[in-house]
Amino acid sequence: MPEALLSVRNLQAWYDESQALFGVDLDVREGEVVTLVGRNGVGKTTTLKSIMGMIPSVKGSVTLHGSEILGMPSHKIARLGIGVVPEERGIFSGLTVRENLMLPPVIADGGWSTERIYKLFPILDERKNSIGTKLSGGEQQMLAVARILRSGARLVLMDEPTEGLAPVIVNAIRDLVLDMKRDGITVLLVEQNLRFATKVSDRHYLMVHGKIVETLSNEEVVHREGELLAHLGV
Repeated sequence: MPEALLSVRNLQAWYDESQALFGVDLDVREGEVVTLVGRNGVGKTTTLKSIMGMIPSVKGSVTLHGSEILGMPSHKIARLGIGVVPEERGIFSGLTVRENLMLPPVIADGGWSTERIYKLFPILDERKNSIGTKLSGGEQQMLAVARILRSGARLVLMDEPTEGLAPVIVNAIRDLVLDMKRDGITVLLVEQNLRFATKVSDRHYLMVHGKIVETLSNEEVVHREGELLAHLGV
């Protein structure tokens, strides 16, 4: 097995006095797409935020290329090549599409050019002078992912990228993730849509009550789809 690009060990996290993570262990190897699956409220988003230094009360270990990053401020973690696409998308309401796209700094060579992004998402080119919040939910999701790709991040954390989107947009996001994978970009994905996840992911971690309880191959998820959907309540 190749060495993990991202390795999380015994990750614990708290919101004030309430503990949300109880010893999360996971590995993501370079070029993989790995999914965290589980019901709402089990700690998936908290895991992503802890990796990115957005949760103040954490213990354990998070290493990138073997170097400890837990406890570092978020902006320094981002500079190491990790980008995050939050569930709420984070589009700046007073900026145009193009300004939103250009806002994050380029942190490494190999970022996607605006030309490549506009070719993949022509609607962003058509709407580049529109205020970001005038976009539909699906268009905002495209923009949220596109600006991280432009930055040159090689590890992307994506939180529920297909939630609430029409099937045609879900397919566009699927194609985007597969393009990222072909580019060698590593993705840690939080996703409730199992059918979407099995189209793009290599492996899946099942999370329950703030812990990883199973590691599943794509084949296992497909075989156990009915059971897992019942567990997820979807």
